[in-house]
Amino acid sequence: MRRRPLKTLTVLALASAVAAGTAVTANSAPQQSDSHQDIRNVIYLLGDGMGRTHVTAARDRYAGASGKLTMETLPNTGAVATYAVEKNSAKPALVTDSASSATAWASGVKTYNAAIGVDAYEKKVATLMEQAHTAGFATGNVSTAEITDATPAAQFSHALLRGCQGPVYSDAACLPKKDDGSYEQAPADKTLITPIAEQIARNGTADVILGGGLARFEPDDQKALQAQGYQVLGNFGDPALPAQTAASQKVATKADLDKAAGKKVIGLFNRGNLTVEQNKAALPADAPQKQEPSLADMTRKSIQLLNDRKQGGSYDRNKSKKGFYLQVEGAQIDKRSHANDAAQTLAEVKAFDDAVKAAYEFAKKDGHTLVVVTADHECAGFNIIEKGTYTNAEAVAPPANTDAGNTANNSVPSRAASGAKDPVRSSGIVNGAGAGDAKNFGPATFRTPDDPADVKDGSPEASLWLTYLSGNHTGADVPIFAYGPNGNAFATSQINTELYGKLYRSLFGRSPQHH
Repeated sequence: MRRRPLKTLTVLALASAVAAGTAVTANSAPQQSDSHQDIRNVIYLLGDGMGRTHVTAARDRYAGASGKLTMETLPNTGAVATYAVEKNSAKPALVTDSASSATAWASGVKTYNAAIGVDAYEKKVATLMEQAHTAGFATGNVSTAEITDATPAAQFSHALLRGCQGPVYSDAACLPKKDDGSYEQAPADKTLITPIAEQIARNGTADVILGGGLARFEPDDQKALQAQGYQVLGNFGDPALPAQTAASQKVATKADLDKAAGKKVIGLFNRGNLTVEQNKAALPADAPQKQEPSLADMTRKSIQLLNDRKQGGSYDRNKSKKGFYLQVEGAQIDKRSHANDAAQTLAEVKAFDDAVKAAYEFAKKDGHTLVVVTADHECAGFNIIEKGTYTNAEAVAPPANTDAGNTANNSVPSRAASGAKDPVRSSGIVNGAGAGDAKNFGPATFRTPDDPADVKDGSPEASLWLTYLSGNHTGADVPIFAYGPNGNAFATSQINTELYGKLYRSLFGRSPQHH
């Protein structure tokens, strides 16, 4: 394995968006202006893998059927189509991954799955965060995943393959394969095969960087960051012990974050992804993972740091006084949906909504902040099924059509609620515990605030019954919610590349030039 020698990158710089959420009851949003001229800051939050049903199920679970999550109280709502394209082509690939989806809203181009900051033909494209940084906005990038992972990476790096994260370089991780199985020739632009961690540490695109992924970085990355004026929370390792980087590295903690006050700050709170909130809550008080901040903690602190850094005074676009652009990702919604773990999926949607609440509360007080909340794609075909029923995947055979002559007139149930399950593939109600068994299709059941007090999670009496279609992404449209100046621009059905133009116009007051 070898590490690419590139240590000086020239990359445009721009800012991204914020993520968050908490369960609340319905309320009316404050009055807001629709004028671009009133925008100073943009916070763009995304729940990775969060489809419409993820939002509905979390609402049912935490707020009840008639309640609302914070994101649902934002006054402008719409939908986003998320498809990618095939490599070297404009042909749609109907199911996207996080890399191509993030590139779509960060750069305004459709690209192939696994691409970061390049178009379908491997040409580097500028990102919104790069452009915002260059224009003088303060910028921030926050995630519960490794900060080198696809969604945050697409705002401040460029790579032919999302797996080229670092700390070392390899052809397998960084170079796409040709049809014959051999690797493509290295491109002339060596940035595209430079490990993402190395790019982040040297391009200065984001002023505030919070998340996981410490293991992706090395001591020389810390040195490069500090040379640019970053306050580095924790420690990236001892340069004298390169072979013992893992042992010498020190993750940042919430206490470190609380004390941070620099104009540029990077904090990596886990060597990998941050700990799933449900798991963290179950750990003993002295467990290291207990020292990790929540997504809401990171959102509030990043807003504080960026708001303190921006130029003071009243906002006047003509005088070029800039605010900030922040992207916030709730990454574990997707990761727990891949695992078909409904309990942790719901808890991660709630944690994301708590972060949305932090952004929304700031925006309401500030009056010049646009908040946009959406997702990159849906994951796993998450769905709410009728109480007492089960899925076709659990059946000995799929149900027959009860009226083959008129398929729209199937008013008679095609099978009984029990008696036709495949005993090999169906274990009944599992409430998330069956995630480790690929043959287990048992629904997960949860009590809601509408259930009697004695109803327990995992019981047949619980009213919320959940199941998954698959273990991977789907092509379903995802919801979008917006609040603040120009928020009504997002209240429509749109393609994810359109988000780039709308966010750009919100920040700059004009349409972007074509790449």
